[in-house]
Amino acid sequence: MTRAVDRLDEPRSATVGGLAALVAGPADGATVLMLPGFTGSKEDFFPILPLLATAGLRAVAVDLRGQYESKGEPDGPDSQFSLDGLASDVALAARELGGQVHLVGHSFGGLVARATLLADPGLLASVTFFGSGPAAIGGPRGLALRAMYALYAQGGLDAVWAGTRALDPAVRSAEEVDFLRRRFFASSERGMLVMAKALLGEPDRGALATAVASAHGIPLLVTHGVDDDAWLPAQQADMAVRLGARHVAIPVAMHSPAVQNPTGTVEVLVAFIREAETEAAA
Repeated sequence: MTRAVDRLDEPRSATVGGLAALVAGPADGATVLMLPGFTGSKEDFFPILPLLATAGLRAVAVDLRGQYESKGEPDGPDSQFSLDGLASDVALAARELGGQVHLVGHSFGGLVARATLLADPGLLASVTFFGSGPAAIGGPRGLALRAMYALYAQGGLDAVWAGTRALDPAVRSAEEVDFLRRRFFASSERGMLVMAKALLGEPDRGALATAVASAHGIPLLVTHGVDDDAWLPAQQADMAVRLGARHVAIPVAMHSPAVQNPTGTVEVLVAFIREAETEAAA
C-alpha cells in the first residue's frame, strides 16, 4: 500500500490492492475496509474516516474497479466489473492490508461484500451490510435505475447524468455538483452498465452467506438509516434475522448515513467492531 504521510486522523490518498483509496488512522489499528455504492466512491465515507481514526481504527475507503479513480482494464472482459470480479479486487486489497479486515459495504457495495464473504471468508474479521439488501434493488430506486437504461439508449451518459440530477432530492452546492459530475464521467461507462445489471438482477444468497459466516465464526451486522429509501428498513431488518446478524437503525438518516449522520454511524460501527474484536480474542 502506498500513501502520503500526514496526520493519522486526516484522510490521505493511497493505493490499496490496485484500488484508489482514502486512509486514516494508525497502521496498527483494527482495519475497516469500506466499499461504496453504485456510482459512488471512497469520498462517500469522508465524513466518517477521521472519526473512525480517532477511535483507533485504521479506516480504508476504496473506489471499486471502474469507479472514479480505480480504472478498469480497457481491453478486459465485462466480468471484471461483476460482483465476483469486484470481490476478487476486494480480497486482494484485504490481503495487502494484512487480512482479518472488518468489511463494510454500502448499498451496492454490500452485494460486493457478500460476494467477498462467500469467496474469501478467511480474510474477514466481520462484515457489515450498510444500507444494503438481500437481493436486487426494487421499489422507486429500482424503477429509477431501469429508467436510466432508457435514457442511456436515447442519449448516452449525458442523458443519464441529466436524469440523475433531476431525480436527486438533495440540495447541493455548486462545488458538490461539480465533484459529482467529475466522478460520474471519470467512472467506467462499461463498468456502470455491468454494475447496474447486477444491482437489478442479483438473487438472494442470504442462506449461503449465513452458512459461510457461521462456519467461519464471522460476526455480521445489518445497519441502515432509519428512513432508508433504497432497500426498505423492514427488508433489511428481515435480512438481519435470516442472517443471524446484529441489526441497528441509525437515526436521522436515509440511504447515506455516513453523510447524513456521521457520528451516529461511527457509534454503530465502532461498537460492533469492538465487540467482534473482543469475541475474536476470547
